[in-house]
Amino acid sequence: MTSAASRPTAGPFDRGHTDDLMAFLTASPSPYHAVASAAQRLEKAGFRRVEETAAWDATTGGKYVIRGGAIIAWYVPEGAAAHTPYRIVGAHTDSPNLRVKPQPDMGAHGWRQVAVEIYGGTLLNTWLDRDLGLAGRLTLRDGSHHLVNVDRPLLRVPQLAIHLDRSANDGLKLERQRHMQPVWGTGEVHEGDLIEFVAAEAGVDAEDVSGWDLMVHAVEAPAYLGRDRELLAGPRMDNLLSVHAAVAALASLAGRDDLPYIPVLAAFDHEENGSEADTGAQGPLLGNVLERSVYARGGSYEDRARAFAGTVCLSSDTGHAVHPNYAERHDPTHHPRVNGGPILKVNVNQRYATDGSGRAVFAAACEKAGVPWQSFVSNNDMPCGTTIGPITAARHGIRTVDIGVAILSMHSARELCGADDPYLLANALVAFLEG
Repeated sequence: MTSAASRPTAGPFDRGHTDDLMAFLTASPSPYHAVASAAQRLEKAGFRRVEETAAWDATTGGKYVIRGGAIIAWYVPEGAAAHTPYRIVGAHTDSPNLRVKPQPDMGAHGWRQVAVEIYGGTLLNTWLDRDLGLAGRLTLRDGSHHLVNVDRPLLRVPQLAIHLDRSANDGLKLERQRHMQPVWGTGEVHEGDLIEFVAAEAGVDAEDVSGWDLMVHAVEAPAYLGRDRELLAGPRMDNLLSVHAAVAALASLAGRDDLPYIPVLAAFDHEENGSEADTGAQGPLLGNVLERSVYARGGSYEDRARAFAGTVCLSSDTGHAVHPNYAERHDPTHHPRVNGGPILKVNVNQRYATDGSGRAVFAAACEKAGVPWQSFVSNNDMPCGTTIGPITAARHGIRTVDIGVAILSMHSARELCGADDPYLLANALVAFLEG
């Protein structure tokens, strides 16, 4: 069987892009780390950070803004008019997981535990009996933030032995409050122990820590899988796979002053719990950045309206590959396969924002890149998820198309995709951003 890796495309990326994705996933155990990893790659391509609190000028080239776990980056070609439309790739940096509570130190019966809250729609059983690290950011009294990543076995959510629950294989029932609190040692529980430990890992004084945003992550490294290494297993593919592809595509266009559009990356936080945050797609961040770019180049409200009217956004998020053990859960005529290229996601009730004109835009980009693509719709008897796509379309009046890569085990602590699909997506994104 010929894999996609041996089929040439018109884009710049090949299987080496998937190797780099593995490094990106490892370096990005939290949205804050993902943003830092993305910024590092953009800086190497010549992008520079601009502050939201500073006045913006009319200089061209690559720029980016960071707010918490979100990053917006864009490249202004030389001579771009104020009314130049945007080509946007939207994604999100967060993934379902377990997050540390404000009073984290707890325990019972000689065990020390960490109090966690369930974030997003995670598959709870995938966090059981797995070696877990701890990552996120610490906020100090002076308002500064420090990233921390304990990327080694530190915590574990132990499952009850089958001898004590003979019916476990007949249907495991996990209570979020009682059964999902990880252990991290033995002995007496002392208030402040966890933050003192994490502060030491970050190289700061625990007394200076006034806040934290910490979450657990599986420490097992991403890995190729299968006889021919045609599969990739790893954490947080939903949706760092799309973030990584969009960063790579945007960085590849640095220095291109022949572009008819302004290419943009918009990677938001908090998609997994509704996007209602100042760093989420429901917030004003993207609109503010796009408008300020227009006005910094001397544009008027009319220029802003013209730019937005000609703008297209690809909302790139993972979707469901057909599952060999549960094929009846999928639509009978739409069975996306791994390594079959990116998927176009359609839902007539606007859980996805794709319409016929959006389909044409995506198809043209894939054709230009020499990339195969597939269609996805949900089984009518199954509820359909949603993305930042409809939010972006409704909030900003921007034509939006929902796409992504088909994976298995979505929202698991460890997900599975085709090893060729990440680079096929990246090549399609390059063609889209080029226009």
